[in-house]
Amino acid sequence: MSRRGWVLFALMGVLWGIPYLMIKVAVDSVSVPMVVFSRTALGAAVLLPLAIRAGQLDAVRRHWRPLLAFTAMEILGPWALLSHAETELTSSMTGLLIAAVPIISVVLARLTGDAERLGPLRWAGLLVGLTGVFVLAWPHLGGGSAWAIGEVMLVAIGYSIAPMIALRRLQGLPSLHMAAFSLAIAAVVYAGPAAVTRPDTLPSGRVLAALAGLGLVCTAFAFIVFFELIREVGTSRGMVFTYVNPAVAVATGVVFLGEPFTGTIMLSFALILGGSVLATVRRGTAPDRPAPVADTGSTTAPSRAVSEGSP
Repeated sequence: MSRRGWVLFALMGVLWGIPYLMIKVAVDSVSVPMVVFSRTALGAAVLLPLAIRAGQLDAVRRHWRPLLAFTAMEILGPWALLSHAETELTSSMTGLLIAAVPIISVVLARLTGDAERLGPLRWAGLLVGLTGVFVLAWPHLGGGSAWAIGEVMLVAIGYSIAPMIALRRLQGLPSLHMAAFSLAIAAVVYAGPAAVTRPDTLPSGRVLAALAGLGLVCTAFAFIVFFELIREVGTSRGMVFTYVNPAVAVATGVVFLGEPFTGTIMLSFALILGGSVLATVRRGTAPDRPAPVADTGSTTAPSRAVSEGSP
């Protein structure tokens, strides 16, 4: 991989690893609808003009129904549930639970007719990863934490369904357009609830920085960097960064928020990430060649990346 590819790879590992920290900071002072609206509106404000400038708006009109379904599974439900869950859970724990998305994706793919056979290695990966989720969640299965864990698992299911919609129904929609218009739709949906629940006083600079970081850095800039990464190194190699995100989420939570780093977290981290790698390994698959994606590229790459790595 080129030096530029490594730089983009490292950026993506951070850009989709730190949102858990920023969400945790934001939900302590502002409502969940405000967090989701701020992130989607800022992201749309940057990406939507780029998509309009690129043209091909007829593709958006042709795919508006599956685009709505994708938005619901990828953003409308998950980002609100994730933000609400972090009012009870630590950011590091949330990031680790979301790391189970590749495992859930394999299971759902099989249940919905994926013809690919799961060998012993991939079955072992599923069991190991699910064990990691159990180890992480078991001490917290009581009161509000149990509900929050359920919310995160619903997010993981949504993140697993969204790429199926993209793969089967959105192949003709450019990547940039799918990201931009999904964010715009979500911003419109959450504008009303955000207005009703807006804070009476201006939040602190720390909270405003977290909201701005979520929208501009972790959403808009992250998508642009991701498109460049896939164009530089191809989808398969580029997607490896999704296994780095949970480590970043844990590290930032421990360093900046003083969240605990226990033996249980270390064990569950190893089990979930190791299980995800094993469950998604494809024997005999040739590496992807780099392909242009910035304005007209593959729709499956960004949807898979968001589903497996983006909070």
